[in-house]
Amino acid sequence: MTENEISTKIIGLAIEVHKVLGPGLLESAYKESLFYMINKHGLKVEKEKSMPLIFEEVKLDCGYRIDLLVENKLVMEIKSVDSLNDIHLAQTLTYLKLGNYKLGLLINFNEVLLKSGIRRIVNNL
Repeated sequence: MTENEISTKIIGLAIEVHKVLGPGLLESAYKESLFYMINKHGLKVEKEKSMPLIFEEVKLDCGYRIDLLVENKLVMEIKSVDSLNDIHLAQTLTYLKLGNYKLGLLINFNEVLLKSGIRRIVNNL
């Protein structure tokens, strides 16, 4: 599957999770529910994937973690905040660059309509 195909499927699953849970829960509730749904639909998914930082050719473990990595291609950053801001976008883009991934989804579940909280982020390698 391509990144775009994976992204389309994941957005559909996120909408299903949001329909059941609604807004207002902790980020961890949405992350665990989405992790479960992605597994249930037969996609490979890693949770809290460690993302080391390479600085002057030294690999540093700084505690960066991707919320969900799907099919080793799609970076997912899950939020439950009043609104997404530039730092959330920057964080996701940083993960894309550090891992050399092409596409990320930043999803804020704390929205009445989930569609309003979804951002696709592209790394122009």
